[in-house]
Amino acid sequence: MKYEQKENDQLNNEADQNRKLIRINAVTNLTGLSKSHIYSLCHKGLFPKSLRIVPGGTSVAWVKSEVLAWIDSRIDARENEEV
Repeated sequence: MKYEQKENDQLNNEADQNRKLIRINAVTNLTGLSKSHIYSLCHKGLFPKSLRIVPGGTSVAWVKSEVLAWIDSRIDARENEEV
């Protein structure tokens, strides 16, 4: 029973981490891209959209799970190109 609870807690924690908002420095660390390139890709619709942290404010963030999914899509695209 304790193992099952620990496994459920771990799954919930992972889900919570992926619903986290991350700022531009975390996005650059995850992707290896520069800030300007990330904003350029966003503008072209080739990268997940940022969102305003506070309505009417200037600070933006990205949904971590969306950035991770974008990274996965780039890896998948590379693997499909090599076939």
